[in-house]
Amino acid sequence: MKWLHVLGILVTVTLMTLYEWPRIHGRKERITYAVLMLIGLQLSVLLLYIPELPGPVQLIDTVYRPLGRLLEK
Repeated sequence: MKWLHVLGILVTVTLMTLYEWPRIHGRKERITYAVLMLIGLQLSVLLLYIPELPGPVQLIDTVYRPLGRLLEK
């Protein structure tokens, strides 16, 4: 049944793009919109299939935790 969720995500992204595309002027802006929308689409489908995937806050915490320990001393 997850394919129904993926279909819903695709319909949502399609409707958002159809609504926004005429309002975007300029080639660079359209490319940026398309790239960001595709990244968001991929992340949403990935999170649908792997819900325990760590988020960006956990990555930042992992990177900066040693620096915090160093500054405490």
